Formats: sequence, structure tokens, C-alpha cells
Amino acid sequence: MNPSKKKKNPASRGVRSAPSLKSAATSKKGKSKINAAEALKREKNGLEVINDIPNYIRDGWESIPANERDRLKWVGVFYRKQTPGAFMMRLRMSSGFSNSEQFRAIAEISEAHGPGFVDLTTRQQIQLRGFTIENVQHIWNRLEEVGLGSLQTGFDNIRGVIGCPVAGLTPNELFDASHVGREFTKLFVGNKEFTDIPRKFNVGITGCLDNCTHTASQDIALTPAVKEIEGEKINGFNVAVGGKMGSGGYTLAQPLDVFITPKEASVLCADITLIFRDHGPRTARNKSRLAFLIADWGVEKFRKELESRRHRKQPLLTAGKEARGKNRTDHTGIFSQKQPDLNYIGLVVPVGRITTTQLFEVARIADAYGNGDIRLTQGQNLIITNVPDAKIGDLTAEPLLQELRYDPSEVMRGMVSCTGIDYCHFSLIETKERAMEAIRHLEAKLGNHTKPLTIHWSGCPNGCGNHAAADIGLLGKKVKINGVVTDAVDVFLKGDAGANPKIAPKLLENVPCDDLPQVLEGLVPYLSRRFF
Repeated sequence: MNPSKKKKNPASRGVRSAPSLKSAATSKKGKSKINAAEALKREKNGLEVINDIPNYIRDGWESIPANERDRLKWVGVFYRKQTPGAFMMRLRMSSGFSNSEQFRAIAEISEAHGPGFVDLTTRQQIQLRGFTIENVQHIWNRLEEVGLGSLQTGFDNIRGVIGCPVAGLTPNELFDASHVGREFTKLFVGNKEFTDIPRKFNVGITGCLDNCTHTASQDIALTPAVKEIEGEKINGFNVAVGGKMGSGGYTLAQPLDVFITPKEASVLCADITLIFRDHGPRTARNKSRLAFLIADWGVEKFRKELESRRHRKQPLLTAGKEARGKNRTDHTGIFSQKQPDLNYIGLVVPVGRITTTQLFEVARIADAYGNGDIRLTQGQNLIITNVPDAKIGDLTAEPLLQELRYDPSEVMRGMVSCTGIDYCHFSLIETKERAMEAIRHLEAKLGNHTKPLTIHWSGCPNGCGNHAAADIGLLGKKVKINGVVTDAVDVFLKGDAGANPKIAPKLLENVPCDDLPQVLEGLVPYLSRRFF
């Protein structure tokens, strides 16, 4: 029986056709050569791959034409060159909001169809691994039951909207901005107006005052601000555009000199995205991000174009007063919520990889000690929320918290790693095992005699590990040493993507990964003395 006939495909739920508006890619004519990605999009809209899934399920993964494998990313299904026939699926979770019911479903899927673990990402999402194309519909059906989906989580789409993982809970926020991320997500998911943009598009929306969100590296960054309007102080966002990590390196998002209220923010984000769709560069893949359009036009021209698209042509307000401070937190540990007698507990998931058994346990603990809510962080960690004061002692005594600690060493707390070469064909080196090796070495040699710092691994220049925004950033590469090709890293120092962003300068080149734990052993104490 064809699995696709059992139940409506959740990946296609809510898909909306685009009006007559055409993107730059589909409206330009002529014989000029276009890259393969643009050719793929001109053939048909990416979301239409949904119609091909039943055939692939019936005929097996080898029936998927090589040039069609990238199109699967529009529905969040990723062919992996390292594991032919074993796919990855990326789940969308705005601001990292999840719950115990979803965690159980994810654990069941991984247990039945995957390798027994999943990966948490730096965009507060979860990646399922190792399933066959024949099980895609079964997985979608189970995800739909718990309110999850994978639509538009890859390729040239708006990726998961990041934000403060404890929005609505932390007392140190200007306001809860999580609803803005959800509203924007509803505007574009399943909407063909937004499925033919030049490249991937990253959005960060936060009202947190503690710089927990990597806003400076986002194509759109909405950050907390206050503006006096007609004698009244209004809470809202300042807007910055054109940040990125890959495509030539870290570029800081530029202030647009715009203040927007939460009520209007999601539509503003949509307008910015559609400017990118209509005018963004499409010739070279490595120069097709919004940052390059900003560099070409300048901020003033971009702002004027945005203003021209405003409803009823209302003028944009100039920027408000920045509300964020200098403090930075990752929300790891035990914190009092703004709600009386309740707490949230941030747990470290070493290098973001969590087993099926741990997923089930997290779900159980979230129900037993909280209200079932679970949040994911940009540090690849998780948070249990709404824990009463009286239950804190019993929760911290749970065996799971010896594995996923609320009180980790500082090097464990700040370690982030991209997927690495095992599952990503862009990566040049293995990252997660290397990162754990470095953690074990540093804990043995330095113990807790360090101050808080972040160490981020990216296996390639795409920068998925956000290495250029870390205290210590490690960028993987291959080098020849004495004629032997060796895994190595370049080392970057003291980057930041918060209220005072800074691109990390390169400190060391071509450090062999086998020597890296010892190099870090000397570097970490220096950073603790010099910068903190």
C-alpha cells in the first residue's frame, strides 16, 4: 500500500500558490548561463517535489534523479553523500520551542528508523538521521500528530527563526518576542511567494537583554529597543540586515535605522525577504546572500525600497534606543523565572548530540518536574521550564543530569560543533569527536580553573558552527604536513554576534587536529586572563 495514501502529506499542509508576481530568476530572459541551483528553480517550484515523493517511496532512493536530490530539501529531506540511502530531516522549531510530546515522537522516530540519536543545531532545531526514503511518509505522519514539520528547512529558503529560548520566562527581557517569530513563520511556510529566493535566509528575533541570540550574523536581525512616540515610550525592535557567516566569511548585519513595533514586525520581515527575492544577486552562489545586495545598493537605497513597499506607504520610523546591555548568557544552569516560585534549568548536551534514551528521559523529566515545555538553545543545549522551587532538589538528583549537566565545566558549557564530515559533504574534517576529545583533555588539565568562554567548531567555511562569533573559533581544513594530508584547523579569537559584534581575527593557521588539545590548553588560560 502506498504510504502517501494513508494520510494527507503534512509537508504540503497549507501550501499556498504564488500570485502572478514572478521572481528575478523566473522573469529574466536571455541566453546568459545560469548556475545549477537557479536552473533547478526555473524548472519548477521547489515545493512541487511533494508530488514526486510517492514515486520515490515506491521505487526507492536510487530512482531519485541526481539533479532532483537537492529539490528534496524544500520539504526538509536531505540526501547525504556519506550515507547513500540514509537521509536526514531537519525539523522547524521557532525560537527552539518544543515539548515532551514532540520529544517522545522524535525519540520514537529515531529508534524505529534512525541511528538512535539526533542532533541539535545552532538554529534551535533538530535533525533526524539515518532513515530511508520509504519511511518519509511515516515520519511526516508522526510529526504532524505532535505539531511538527520539515517544510522549507533547507536550500534556498528561510531557515528556522532563532530567538531567546526562554522568551516569556526570563525576567531580563524587554518583552516576549517569540510570537513575532511564529507569526513570520506562518507567513512564509508553505507560501510559494517565498520559495524562490537567491540563497538561504536567516532571521533572528529577540526581546532578551542578555545577548543570547546571534543577531549580528543574520540576514534580518530584530533586537529590543525603546522609542518615544508622541510622548510615550514604546517597546519594539531595531532592525539590521545583511549579516552572514558563510559565503566569504562573517559579515556583520548593518543597522537599517528602523524601529518597528512587534505588531508590524512580521510583515516588515516579509517585505525585506521579498526585496531579496526580487533584487538579490543570483549569478554566483557564493555571492548570492543579502549581504551582497546591501553592499551593492547601500543601506540608504535598501531602506527606501523597503519604505516604498509599506502598507499605505507609511514612512518608516528611525531607530530607537538600544535596550540590550553588555552581559551575555547562554541560559545554562538554574534560573528564577518571572513567574513566582518557578525556575528554568538549562542542560548542556555535549556537542549537540542526544541519544534516543536521553530524549525519552528529557520528556519524562519535563513532565514530572515542569509543565512539559522544552526549549532548545543556539548553543545546541536544552532547557526544562516551569520547575517549582520545591522540585529543584529532586530534579538535580536525577541520573540524567549527570550526563546532561546544569553545572558543566566552562569548556564543556561553551563547546559547539557543526555536524562534521560523517554526515555533511561540505565538511572537511570530523568535528564532534574532535570536540569531545578537546573537552576531555581540557577538563583533565584545567578542571574548572577557567572563566566562561565559547569554543566553536565549523568543519568548512560555511560556518554552521558559528566559529567567527566565538571566543575561540576553529575552522576545519585539510593541509599537507610532511607530504601527508592532515586534518587541521585555523584558530580565530574573540568574535561576537551580540550587541557589540566583532569578527574574530585569525590567530593561528594550519594547526593539526591531533595537536589541538595541547594548543587549546595553552590558549584557554591566556584568554581567561586577557579578556575576562
